[in-house]
Amino acid sequence: MLKSLPALLATAALMTQPVLAQTAPETPAPAEAPAQATPPATAEAAGAPSADTVVATVNGEAITLGQMIAMKEGLHAGSVQGLPDAALWDLMLDQMIRQTAVAQVAAQSPTKRDKAFLENERRGYQYASVLERVAAPEPTDEELRAVYDAAFGQQTEPKTEYNAAHILVATEEEARAIADELAKGADFGTLAEERSTDNSSANKGDLGWFTADRMVEPFAKAVEALEKGQVSAPVQSQFGWHVIKLNDERTQTPPEFEAVREQLATEVRRNKVEAEIQSRVDAAAVEKTQGLDAALLNRSELLDN
Repeated sequence: MLKSLPALLATAALMTQPVLAQTAPETPAPAEAPAQATPPATAEAAGAPSADTVVATVNGEAITLGQMIAMKEGLHAGSVQGLPDAALWDLMLDQMIRQTAVAQVAAQSPTKRDKAFLENERRGYQYASVLERVAAPEPTDEELRAVYDAAFGQQTEPKTEYNAAHILVATEEEARAIADELAKGADFGTLAEERSTDNSSANKGDLGWFTADRMVEPFAKAVEALEKGQVSAPVQSQFGWHVIKLNDERTQTPPEFEAVREQLATEVRRNKVEAEIQSRVDAAAVEKTQGLDAALLNRSELLDN
């Protein structure tokens, strides 16, 4: 609903102008102070406003000041630029009243589809909210320096960086079959998308730029032995069997600390987020139901029964 609000606000603002123009008297009336929209008087009587302050009710269901503020924060700034607070208040509150009145109908008899989508929205929001709080603090110089040292250490001489892609599978037989297909002209990226069990499959197997010391030894040695554009024979590591393609290589000279401060801060935040996720997952009691066919994902009709 939030995505549609800017358009609704713009439409509402445009629709009021012709009506005012048509009803304006030919002889100008004495100037009057414009009416100002205000929150309900009951909110003022309740004391200092808070996120729980009720601004309206629909069939007894409260719409709160906190909900309105959250909706405003979800808007693109440009969509309400120049709109007075009073006008924005009225437009948003009217929209939330409409939403609530209609949503109450669905809430009386929610379908399986409704419940599934609402639960996914709730889970996704809470997941993002926790991680945003984890990533919010500004990294300290000590944290930035630790990431810098981990990446470049005491490096004084240039290093070789590699840009490679890989296809990861469980068995040597699978890897050899893929290598044969590549030798016959198959597209590496397409096979990576279709066959690789690694999450890099979404990027056609692309691993980006890295130095050899950041990879497990069998993988690193295989990459170092490749020429640009060459594809390796199957390589085994603790993760499975890899077929590797070297896309490019370059010489890396350590950058100055200040020149990469922003990138280091991003890496610190990413590390904190990943650590938080792993910590929560490790502490959770996870049980996966075995034996379900992955093809069940295509059974959309299950949401409609």
